Amino acid sequence: MVEIPEGTFAMGADGGQALEDERPNHQVWLPAFFMDLHEVTTEQYASFLSATHRPAPWQWNTVDLSQHGDRPVIGVDWADADAYCRWKGKRLPTEAEWEKSARGTDGRLYPWGNQLPTKERANFALGARFSYSQVLMPALSYESGKSAFGLYQMAGNVWEWVQDWYDASHYDNSPERNPQGPEQGPFKVLRGGSWSDLPKYLLAYGRFKLPPETRNSYTGFRCAKS
Repeated sequence: MVEIPEGTFAMGADGGQALEDERPNHQVWLPAFFMDLHEVTTEQYASFLSATHRPAPWQWNTVDLSQHGDRPVIGVDWADADAYCRWKGKRLPTEAEWEKSARGTDGRLYPWGNQLPTKERANFALGARFSYSQVLMPALSYESGKSAFGLYQMAGNVWEWVQDWYDASHYDNSPERNPQGPEQGPFKVLRGGSWSDLPKYLLAYGRFKLPPETRNSYTGFRCAKS
């Protein structure tokens, strides 16, 4: 894990480029926390499955750990991700923690800076046909795409579940100190974009939502710790 120091950062965005649920740009203070260096891999998740006997994720029957052990796990719903993090003595990051980890404190548009995504910086725009071998990249790939804090693949590869429930207007009234998201809702927030997505979905302030029981080939996670 990487320690993200306490302090303030600019969350969200302003102007016509930002979607309504990404506005306004606002200052948020967070205490120090730890964030996983990379997305949780199939090898890590396999240890969890053997220890807990939890039902396997969608598409798990196609995993060959000798080939895919360093790829991010996919096919996990929100509860799977939450359970794994708890098993590790961690938790899912809040939406604010995730964004600070991706953007740093200089308001950058992408984890690596303000330059548009390229194939050297991130794994994206590969279409819709899934296989572990062909569309997912090892969790420690893309050195030139790391965030200001040195985290890997905060853009592309897989969407990442976070702790918060989704509310389109949450930024209008969210607390300035360590926001935890709404109390409830029909959707959970995901961040970061995936192997399938166009560049606009890789923006570090971009927000995405899915029902928490969703399992698909685009979605994984990483853990945080207070």
